[in-house]
Amino acid sequence: MSIGATGRRDFLKRLGGIGAGLATASPLVRAQDGAPARASGAKYMGDFVAPKLDTVKVAIIGVGARGPTHLAHAAAAEGTEFVGICDLHEDACQRAKQRVLGADAERHKNVKTYSGDKHAYRKMLAETKPDAVWIATPWEWHAPMAIDCMKAGAHAFVEVPLGTSIEELWEIIDTSEQTGRHCMMMENVNYGREELMFLNMCRQEVFGELLHGEAAYIHELRGQMHQYESGRGTGSWRTLHWANENGNLYPTHGLGPVAQYMNLARGDDNFRRLVSFSSPARNHALYAKEVLGPESKSSKLEFKGGDMNTSILKTVLGRTVMVQWDESSPRPYSRHNLIQGTRGTGAGFPARIALDYTWKNATPALRKLLDLPEGQPDKHSNYHSWIEGGGFNAFYEHFDHPLYTRMQDIAKKHGGHGGMDAIMNFRAIECLRKGEPLDQNLYEGAFWSAVTPLSRKSVAEDGMPQDFPDFTRGRWKDTRPLPVVS
Repeated sequence: MSIGATGRRDFLKRLGGIGAGLATASPLVRAQDGAPARASGAKYMGDFVAPKLDTVKVAIIGVGARGPTHLAHAAAAEGTEFVGICDLHEDACQRAKQRVLGADAERHKNVKTYSGDKHAYRKMLAETKPDAVWIATPWEWHAPMAIDCMKAGAHAFVEVPLGTSIEELWEIIDTSEQTGRHCMMMENVNYGREELMFLNMCRQEVFGELLHGEAAYIHELRGQMHQYESGRGTGSWRTLHWANENGNLYPTHGLGPVAQYMNLARGDDNFRRLVSFSSPARNHALYAKEVLGPESKSSKLEFKGGDMNTSILKTVLGRTVMVQWDESSPRPYSRHNLIQGTRGTGAGFPARIALDYTWKNATPALRKLLDLPEGQPDKHSNYHSWIEGGGFNAFYEHFDHPLYTRMQDIAKKHGGHGGMDAIMNFRAIECLRKGEPLDQNLYEGAFWSAVTPLSRKSVAEDGMPQDFPDFTRGRWKDTRPLPVVS
């Protein structure tokens, strides 16, 4: 599908708030459509394929919370050689080194550790010359480290989010395009079994024409504030984000899968704008007072970020996505994971499906799954009730994604959020070794991460709409939809 000249001009309106720093510090000139022009000789990375690597020399920055999982997967994957481990804390480096050597002491015998300084990773890059670097550090370090890695000749694999500001995201994009190095935001939820099955069903048009999605990260994490008190751990820095920022601070876990269902930034459609509102801020301060005590460091913070943020995204084709974020309220975990079309809806938490089909227009598999009566061609399936539990699980027999089917033993053996981490990491290394495009490209990570700064601005302006930059500079229409890779 195409959007016509009027829609295209509307999508590429001049952006506000890109920042004078980008315009003055970068050699790029400003394009009339509001996006900085692509530098001479730079390469569009939408379907980029890097040269094959028989052996992938791997390094990692950050082995505190998320890092050890990535490290274990990269050490275990076939065709890797671990060359560098970097963390602020030497004890963390040594534990990580022993884990790497435990995976294969001979293959990883030359691994070196770097610690004690926030910029020790630069020495690691210069000395070990890795092919790929995993980055699992505080959010504000993701963009600077990814940029340094690419400039050093390495592909960057970055924990979520890709960056924290629009300016950072543009700098990452410019660096990737000029160096010819991948920069993939590691959105592990895209590799969950349910999410992969919904992707497969969307590609087979089981849900019909896609119209609406819902995505969330609702995860009560106030216990991390104890780490702010101790000064070490994820909460030591995440708590300050809760205190100082008002918007959706963590959008990508829910949004990534829904965006790929809809092919956003890949051929048919793209992000256009959002509006965002936050609730009052109450739960972090309440926890600090009641659990950590009135004299705690946390109790002395002013928490400005609303407990629940709700954003509504509008696409170029007019489709909508609701994105919610809440890390402080006492409620069960949810990512929503809802995709809705003209033929039905798939949703998560709990996993469930509702479809509108008759015997006449259903495939044999759907006839069986929906229990459609033969001889009644016009009787519709019961879309007023959800198919859940064992009925939902029966859909896996017909629609399980072939990537999950092939890698499920890896997922079970190596784990990480039910195996989605293992599939993501082993698949990324496989793509580097085979010379295949990554399943998540540079621009997707930028669009998904941009929800944070755009939501902050919308909340500050009482819900005023904010336009997404076109990080692809118009090339999203030329980018292939993510295929159902096997």
